[in-house]
Amino acid sequence: MMGLKGSGLRSLLICVTLWTGPSSALFGHANRRPNIVLVLTDDLDVLIGGLNPLSKTKKLIGDAGMTFTNAFVASPLCCPSRASILTGKYPHNHHVVNNTLEGNCSSRAWQKSEEPHAFPALLKAYGGYQTFFAGKYLNQYGRADAGGVEHVPPGWSYWFALERNSKYYNYTMSVNGKPQKHGADYSRDYLTDVLANVSLDFLQYKSSYQPFFMMVSTPAPHSPWTAAPQYQDRFNTTKAPRDPNFNIHGANKHWLIRQAKTPMTNSSVQFLDEAFRKRWQTLLSVDDLVEKIVKKLEVRGELDNTYIFFTSDNGYHTGQFSLPLDKRQLYEFDIKVPLMVRGPNIKPNQTSQMLVANIDLGPTILDIAGYNVNKTQMDGMSFLPIMEGRLNSSGWRSDILVEYEGEGSEVSDPACPLLGPGVSECFPDCVCEDSYNNTYACVRTVAPSADLQYCEFDDNEVFVEVYNVTADPYQLTNIAKTIDQEVLEKMNHRLMMLQSCSGQTCRTPGVYDPRYKFDPRQLFPPHSWRPSRLSQRMK
Repeated sequence: MMGLKGSGLRSLLICVTLWTGPSSALFGHANRRPNIVLVLTDDLDVLIGGLNPLSKTKKLIGDAGMTFTNAFVASPLCCPSRASILTGKYPHNHHVVNNTLEGNCSSRAWQKSEEPHAFPALLKAYGGYQTFFAGKYLNQYGRADAGGVEHVPPGWSYWFALERNSKYYNYTMSVNGKPQKHGADYSRDYLTDVLANVSLDFLQYKSSYQPFFMMVSTPAPHSPWTAAPQYQDRFNTTKAPRDPNFNIHGANKHWLIRQAKTPMTNSSVQFLDEAFRKRWQTLLSVDDLVEKIVKKLEVRGELDNTYIFFTSDNGYHTGQFSLPLDKRQLYEFDIKVPLMVRGPNIKPNQTSQMLVANIDLGPTILDIAGYNVNKTQMDGMSFLPIMEGRLNSSGWRSDILVEYEGEGSEVSDPACPLLGPGVSECFPDCVCEDSYNNTYACVRTVAPSADLQYCEFDDNEVFVEVYNVTADPYQLTNIAKTIDQEVLEKMNHRLMMLQSCSGQTCRTPGVYDPRYKFDPRQLFPPHSWRPSRLSQRMK
């Protein structure tokens, strides 16, 4: 079986089996607390067909439980989003702002201030859960100047983590703090399959006397989009969807979108179509992974007592508004993600339109385990009552915060000197996917009477974008200059409240909640948000 080399996993699991975890009044006292599995994909979209290759996953999780159609991320980039999942906090509270070490991605400051309070640490320390991690953790994990692969975050009984960013071959894993190198042999090294088999080993050899939490974080469908050999000829005629926002100019949008070249060159379109196909090909191995885990749980008689979550760290775009390939943008294709959950007391074939975010995953998992979420400083809310049918929209939030701090270079790209400094992720035709001034904060509102997005940029233009997503699902028209002024002021006020919130104050009523109280005397000066270094920088 492909998986760990030697008997390290089995030896560790024997030790885990002999360990009995502590109990606490913070947790419930049910005799059989449920098990929990979280499958986290990397860059999996929901709006441009990302779920299409995952037929088994949709059947085994979505059809067997609840699918959320309004699931969003707090930041549309890997490291800030993953930090939000682990901590249950918005980026302005966990302070991971981008994928760099300087942006606090897996930095020593993160390790000291946030990792001890992440939800897996609470599950293990107070609930006696066996905790298992396999796959990509944070983009800068394993750097020598941040502890190397010897650093194992608190809260994990078993740790099998990828050094740095997603790969499929030729990578290094941290196995409980010891490096393990992998090469380019499919049968031994293809990472998605390695993760599947290590997960099956855990399920086979773990203790049967304690509940477990298992987090499996796949590299797919992140670049370099290397499919397993048996799937490399699939979807050969598939192309990226030509939705109304494909390959058009974003004339009424912020600077980074306006700088894209429209129409895209034929070579750019061919490249993104090829990448789209390869993304789907890599997902077929993820589909196999999910099937193997579900079947293993079923064979062991544990499936009926196990919650299984399936989601992504951010969405993705392939040609929308003439941006070739990436994430990072405020639009639905980058901030909306798949979320499916099955488990005890969740009826099959359900769909929920309630507004949930990845900051809710930690509180929900702790709630499932019986932990008193009010004892934490998490910004998110447990959506367990939604899944169990105990809560309707009148008792739930109507808006969330999305925030991102752009990345750029201090010097001009030699291939694109006319753009000047401050841009990054540039393609050969000098279309760039990120820049310092791609720094924004948004209120995303989903309520019975409104489906809106309001965003402010920290740039010299003090740019604002507003979309009525009901009338304009592809976000073609920025209505910031035509929307009712009172609505604009309320959304601005709500943005200021969310940008300064922490813990319980992040869960206060939103603009379209009847409990919301708007006092114009408390209104911040319009467009006063200045979250970062950007006011001293370029455009």
